[in-house]
Amino acid sequence: MTQRRTFYPHIMPYETGHLDVGDGHSLYYERVGTPGAKPAVFLHGGPGGGFGDDNRRCWNPEKYDVLLFEQRGCGRSTPFASLEHNTTWDLVADIEKLREMCGHEKWQVFGGSWGSTLSLAYAQTHPDRVTELILRGIFLSSQKEHDWLFTYGASELYPEAWETFMAPIAGHTEKDNVTAYRKILTGDDHEKKVEAAKAWSGWEASTVTLLPQPDVMDHFTDAEFAIAIARIENHYFIHDCWLEENQLLRDAEKIRHIPGVIVQGRHDCCTPPAAAWALSKAWPEADLQIVPDGGHLYNEPGILDGLIRATDRFADQ
Repeated sequence: MTQRRTFYPHIMPYETGHLDVGDGHSLYYERVGTPGAKPAVFLHGGPGGGFGDDNRRCWNPEKYDVLLFEQRGCGRSTPFASLEHNTTWDLVADIEKLREMCGHEKWQVFGGSWGSTLSLAYAQTHPDRVTELILRGIFLSSQKEHDWLFTYGASELYPEAWETFMAPIAGHTEKDNVTAYRKILTGDDHEKKVEAAKAWSGWEASTVTLLPQPDVMDHFTDAEFAIAIARIENHYFIHDCWLEENQLLRDAEKIRHIPGVIVQGRHDCCTPPAAAWALSKAWPEADLQIVPDGGHLYNEPGILDGLIRATDRFADQ
């Protein structure tokens, strides 16, 4: 049996900073690897998440020059958890500003979960700026996917977590659960806002791991992280991520010339494999890899193996 690939050694950034992208937003970024080597950009999940040290380790540092950044309102970017001027298309424009800052003509785009959504939106808007796409845990922002997470579907697999998720909005009269949460997450009662944010983020944490992982749950229910991811995710989902239904499948024709790898966990309960399958039908040139023992997280052994083999495959191209 072929040994699975794992992270490259720990690496520190050779440059860090903030880029003012306008509208009052300043984005935190890091650059790792070898300056002047093959360019790549990492798009984190959420919306509202961020990146950690291990995200730097998915590329051969001798062959890549990688930029990682935290999207509007996320992590070390400012203003924290802001919903103002924070849309999918603002983020697409931000990626272009970061590319220009780095001086790259084109770059590899690597994203998972919400990062896969943003990667596709960016690549379909700027197909001449993308050398390859490496995607994981596909999310196309369809109504079916939204319903799976927040109406009916994952609730049948995690009934105890669903009960906890529903508790802050018990007795709500809004048209749906996401709208009910929005009322609290954008309200003035800070205590209720934190309670709701932890419940929202904790629900997501329950769906992303194959087996319970206390460290993941602790991270997702940390008050600061939970506030950002709950507020920003809710903001994006209320607006259907500013995408038309099936837009990313409809416009896949624009990226069919771009080499791509899709790594999808068979048992991903956060972003089920149906979306990856649909994308592979619209983009048949992409290499779809369904990992039989994989869930949602990028650092699960089978998922990580597929991602690092993909970055290695394109390292000299």
